[in-house]
Amino acid sequence: MKNRRIGPFTVSAIGLGSMPMSIEGRPDRAQSLRTIHAALDAGITQIDTAFGYRVPLDVEAHSEELIAEALRTWGGDSDSILVATKGGHYRYPDEPGRTWGLCGDPVWIKNCARASAKALGVDAIGLYYYHRPDPQITYQDVCGALLELIEEGTIVTAGISNANVSQIDDAIEVLGDKLVAVQNQYSPVYRWTQRELDYTAGKGIAFLPWSPLGGIGKAGALASRAAAFGQVAAAHGVSPQQVALAWELAKGDHVVPIPGASKPESILDSVKAVDLVLTPEELALLG
Repeated sequence: MKNRRIGPFTVSAIGLGSMPMSIEGRPDRAQSLRTIHAALDAGITQIDTAFGYRVPLDVEAHSEELIAEALRTWGGDSDSILVATKGGHYRYPDEPGRTWGLCGDPVWIKNCARASAKALGVDAIGLYYYHRPDPQITYQDVCGALLELIEEGTIVTAGISNANVSQIDDAIEVLGDKLVAVQNQYSPVYRWTQRELDYTAGKGIAFLPWSPLGGIGKAGALASRAAAFGQVAAAHGVSPQQVALAWELAKGDHVVPIPGASKPESILDSVKAVDLVLTPEELALLG
C-alpha cells in the first residue's frame, strides 16, 4: 500500500478508525478482531482509537484493549503498526441525557495517557492526541501536559483533534516539531475544516480526517448525500466510499483519512482507494 508520513512515522495512506467497534451498535468481539486483522493483512499500518471509546457502562479503554488483543493475535509484525490514541473526551457511565463529557485538566490528561499505554500494552504510545478542547482549560496548558508526557517517555509524539487554526498555533508554540498531526472531521458532506486542512499543509503537519465517509451509519448513503461522488463512482465502477477517500488523499500529501469500520468488507473496500486515480475534471466536479 502507498505510504504517507506522520511526523517520524511512515504509515499507510489509509488508516483504520476503531470507534465503530467499541461504541453502541458494535459487532461482537470476534468480528471486530477479524476486521482489524483484515486491515492489517491488507497493509494498513495505522490504527486510530481513544480511551473513551466504549459503551457507557463498559470498562474504560474498551477499544484500546481490543486493539492490543488484535495485535497480539495477528501473525504479522505488530511493531510496524502505529497505534494512535486520544484523551480528554470521556463517556458518562450512566446519566440519562448525557453521553460525552470533556476534561482537559492537565493532571487528568497525563493519567489518561498512562492508562492508555497500560491498556495498549506498550511502554510508549507512538502518537497521542488531545481529543477535544475543554473550554474551561487553557489550551496551551493541555499542550504543556502533552510535552511532559513526551519528556517522561509515556508518548513519542503529540497530536490535537477537533482543533481550529488558533489552537494549532497554540500547540505549535508549546510542542514545536513534536506536534505531528491534527485530526478533524472532514468529508464530502462536512467541509468546514478545509481551512485547517490547508493550514497544516503549510506547517508540515499531517491532517487526519475523521468520519471521512460522512459518519457512523451514514457511509452507505454517501451517494445520495453527495451526488457527484456517486456519479464518479459509477464511471469508475467502484464504490462512492472509495471515491471519497481518493478525493481526500488528493487534497494533499499530508492527508491520511481514517475511515471507521466494523466488518472486514468495509475496510477492504476503503483500502482500494489508494489506487484510485481521479482526473482533474473529476476532482473539479467533486470540489
